[in-house]
Amino acid sequence: MAIILAIESSCDETSAAICIDGEIKSNIIASQAIHAKYGGVVPELASRAHQLHIIPTVDEAIQQAKIHKNDVEAVAFTRGPGLLGALLVGTSFAKSFALARQIPLIEVNHMQAHILAHFIEDPKPSFPFLCLTVSGGHTQIVLVKDYFDMELLGQTLDDAAGEAFDKTAKILHLPYPGGPLIDKYAQEGDPKAYTLPEPQIPELNFSFSGLKTAILYLVQAEEKKNPDFLKEHMADICASVQQRIVSILLNKLQKAAKQTGVRNVAIAGGVSANSGLRQGLLTMGSQYGWNVFIPKFEYCTDNAAMIAIAGYHKYLRKEFVGQDVAPLARMHM
Repeated sequence: MAIILAIESSCDETSAAICIDGEIKSNIIASQAIHAKYGGVVPELASRAHQLHIIPTVDEAIQQAKIHKNDVEAVAFTRGPGLLGALLVGTSFAKSFALARQIPLIEVNHMQAHILAHFIEDPKPSFPFLCLTVSGGHTQIVLVKDYFDMELLGQTLDDAAGEAFDKTAKILHLPYPGGPLIDKYAQEGDPKAYTLPEPQIPELNFSFSGLKTAILYLVQAEEKKNPDFLKEHMADICASVQQRIVSILLNKLQKAAKQTGVRNVAIAGGVSANSGLRQGLLTMGSQYGWNVFIPKFEYCTDNAAMIAIAGYHKYLRKEFVGQDVAPLARMHM
């Protein structure tokens, strides 16, 4: 029996999970509300909050799984990528827990874990599959050939899709995190109300900085004509923004599917919780005959369950690391 404790602390979510023989028994997440008044994650505040949250979060995960801490046979943790101070808290805790019990330590790549979240529950994709991984810090198209054999086909050249949502929310004077609010307003608006540009970026790469600028100029121009523009047209502008971001993502994904011939297609990462993206992928999948895989909402945002399932498959391969391991703010696929 493999009982794995998993730790996730890459950004502003402190999370712990217990995995027993590949089955998630608990997945506890402590969020950090302190960042809302600053309009984004403050790295130093994030690391301090992780220090406060990590012990009670781990304790709750162990209790919910109905095991004892001495039952844990390995510790998996997010090594990177992420905020270095935040990663340091999770890494240090994982190393200490493993050292005290003389059990194996398993490093996990945060972006690989987002993709492997698809193997937490059925239906699970078969290899190979394409995964559009979209979050606040990353936007990637990945060809997944096996659990840890992944080829990066394209990525953002500037802002990530999640950043585009959050920075647009700031332009629209919406509180942080703004992505879910744009999604909420968009469901009541007309996605064709405002025409926004689609960047002409070569190959399978992305760019969202130009779109963000176009949104800013649009809002400024409309507010000159009508100071109450946002108040009166929030739903339409949000629907137009969301439609354009989703179309940029899915058009590249369709191009990748055509180039590779792969028909199993998935999405992962925090932005995969967006209703427009989820519905758009289902529609495109039906149009092109894809087998579409969309994770549960709870496995889209940062969570330790995805670290646990990635750690479990590394545990089966006996891929362990030593106590000299250090966190990496940047970590390649």
